[in-house]
Amino acid sequence: MRFSFLPLVSIFLLAGGCAQLPQSSLAGDPEWVEIPEPPPQRTNGAIFQPEAGYRPLFEDYRPRMSGDLLTVVFNEQVSASKSAEVNSDREGGATFTADTVPIGLEELAEYGLELSGSNNFEGGGGAEARNTFTGTLTVTVMEVLPNRNLRVRGEKQIRINQGTEFIRFSGIVDPREIDGANSVLSTQVAEARIEYVGDGYINEAQNMGWLQRLLLNLSPF
Repeated sequence: MRFSFLPLVSIFLLAGGCAQLPQSSLAGDPEWVEIPEPPPQRTNGAIFQPEAGYRPLFEDYRPRMSGDLLTVVFNEQVSASKSAEVNSDREGGATFTADTVPIGLEELAEYGLELSGSNNFEGGGGAEARNTFTGTLTVTVMEVLPNRNLRVRGEKQIRINQGTEFIRFSGIVDPREIDGANSVLSTQVAEARIEYVGDGYINEAQNMGWLQRLLLNLSPF
């Protein structure tokens, strides 16, 4: 009887490929804003050339058009806790004694019936989570919504030795929340998506191996 190792190898390769499933980006895929090129500058010898991208000297430089930049200040501090406790007690009892019995069964009157029982249950649980994220990231205005709100997105990549850290952010900003330093707090951004992930051997060391993941999924316990 010949035994083929091909099906077994195929199962292990399939399990290895499914061990670390790729996760989609929380902030969405990278986007680019297409800014139309200005018309060619006229060589008329004048200093004032509006075709070269004129902006008034005393104009408010807060972002209001697609392609403008905005600095997001991260100050995320989230804390949550939950606790629960349950106590339950129950007791019961029953007694039976025969006062009158038929003739010939008088001896049964000496035997009585007595039942008792009790039930006790105690349970408790608790959970606590704390997250802190601080820093800054400059994002780009991707779209100006009909109500003048700004849809922004930004990304920063930092390579350290053999690993790369990715910081991504997206959300909707109300222009009235932008301060004079052209920045806005992340807590004032609607639909905020903050992502801080990395790749490399350090990140791979934090993932479960494919064989261990396979055994964990097949284990009935």
